[in-house]
Order: sequence, then structure tokens, then C-alpha cells
Amino acid sequence: MLVLRSLAFNTVFYANLILWLIFAVFPALFLPRRILLAVAIGWSRSSLWLLRVIAGTRCEITGVENIPQGGLMVAAKHQSFVETFALVTVFRNPVFILKRELTWIPFFGWALNRLRMIPVNRGARARALSDVTRRAKVELGQNGRQLLIFPEGTRRAPGAPPAYKFGAAHLYAELGVPCMPVALNTGLYWPRRKFLRRPGTIRIEILPPIKPGLDKMAFQHELQERVETASDRLLAQGRAELAAIGLDPLARS
Repeated sequence: MLVLRSLAFNTVFYANLILWLIFAVFPALFLPRRILLAVAIGWSRSSLWLLRVIAGTRCEITGVENIPQGGLMVAAKHQSFVETFALVTVFRNPVFILKRELTWIPFFGWALNRLRMIPVNRGARARALSDVTRRAKVELGQNGRQLLIFPEGTRRAPGAPPAYKFGAAHLYAELGVPCMPVALNTGLYWPRRKFLRRPGTIRIEILPPIKPGLDKMAFQHELQERVETASDRLLAQGRAELAAIGLDPLARS
């Protein structure tokens, strides 16, 4: 049953994505940017609905009351694809830092460019960080947007040792805005590089902001401590729920 529901969800999920790209995203490219952003939010909500209805996987986001007004930085744990679109439903004017290769994809990449997302060339590290910082200052300072980053740079399996990069600390120091840590357990239910979608409740927790003004090392330590402590708690909660139905992916055989 798990395999069949996962197969059904993946089929419908990607079909739904293609339909949104052709019939909603493409026309919205020629309309005001706020319309395209509304389309992105609509697709995100439809995807979460499909995940709940077909795969039996709810997505619960808490801590929304912790989000301050104005420009800010959001530093999220990254275990799965699901948080990349689930957070769009919470932060209403987000700007992502993402691989520039994504902007080369027809329709999808065009939308990323139209939404003024920030592509990064990972092969040019020093220059890339400088370019990202310059673009981020404009988007946060002038436009009051929310910069969403994944401090570990790539998806990490649930329970894997943390591997935080220093780019988040650099941006925090340069931007001078609050940083919202985000903890989650998404990798239990939507694992990376696998097609299985386990039933249960995905939990994404928006933690109280880290105020601007810390030095880089202090911020790095504070961010990792907060995110990892909360994510470990959510991981244990999710594993207990999955174990009750015999689906804990981290259980020893």
C-alpha cells in the first residue's frame, strides 16, 4: 500500500506541476509580479493538499506568530523537497538563494527569474557570495522581502551530522536583519532521492528570531544549536509516530 500510494502521489504531483507551469505560470509571466507570486502560493497549497489526500501526509507549520514585519533572513534545516514549497505559503514575499542551473529550466526557470530569486554560481565561491550579498541587500532593504536559505547548502538525511556552511553567518552580518531559524523533520516522510512518501504529520517549526548584532561565530553557534535541538525533537516525535505503524525508516533491523 505504501508503494502504491507513493507512486500515485508522485504521478499526480508532477502532472499537477506541469499543468500549473503551462496554464498558470506561463500566462502570469506577462502580468505583475504579485500575480506570479500568488500563482506560486496556489501551486504550493495544491501540492500540500495532494500530499495529504493521496499519500496521507499532513504538513503542520507552527511558530508563524514569531515572524516579525519587514525584511528578514530565514535559515531552515534542509532534508527534503517539501520545505522548499511549504515555506512559500508562510513567507509571502520570499526570495530564495538557489543553484543558477535551476533558472535554465523552461517555464520554471523563467518564473524564478521573474520572481527575482537569487541564483548562485557554486563554482565561483568568493564572487558568488559577493553577488548574493549585493542582491540580498536590495531585496531585503528596498523591498522588505524574506531571504530563505538552507545553511547546510544541500539536503541532509534525518539524523545525519550537521554540516553548516559559513555563508549564512556572512549574510547575517552583512544584512543586519533578524534571522528566523526553522527546524523540521520532513526527511522522514519525503526522503531525498527516494520516491516513497510515508503517511503521518510533517512538522515544520519556525523558531523565535535571532536578533541582529551577534558576531559571526556566535551567530553560527546559536543558529546551529537552535535548529539542531528543535529538529532532533521533531525527529524523535516523528519516528515514534512512524514506529507505531511499523514505518520508522531509521529503526535498526
